[in-house]
Amino acid sequence: MADTEKITINLSPVDLGRIDVLVEQGLFSNRTDLIRSAIRSLLQKNEAVIEDVTVRKSFSVGVLALGRRDLEKLERQNKKVTYRIIGALFLAKDIDPDLARATIESITVRGTLRASAELKEALKDRINN
Repeated sequence: MADTEKITINLSPVDLGRIDVLVEQGLFSNRTDLIRSAIRSLLQKNEAVIEDVTVRKSFSVGVLALGRRDLEKLERQNKKVTYRIIGALFLAKDIDPDLARATIESITVRGTLRASAELKEALKDRINN
């Protein structure tokens, strides 16, 4: 599992130039360092909003990795579950799409959802973006 995810952002030439000035002056080691720092600062500043949503909408925060055995256990217990994650949800390649449909009621991920294309297709009506 990756510790980071790669994203792409679009910036105006002026904003990019301003970032380069701050890097050039030694305030940040590179553009990525500045952008990460800015994002962390904004996330910290808005932590109350994130916490409110986490509690109000019953989200779990972190990384969850599920495999075939996890879902087979749910199937034996005749349970269907809902996953609400802030972070990452990894569905293993060994999960059969029919097993996933039998045990997963819905999935909402604010972050990263990793699953095979076949599994995502089988669950497309249950994945909330």
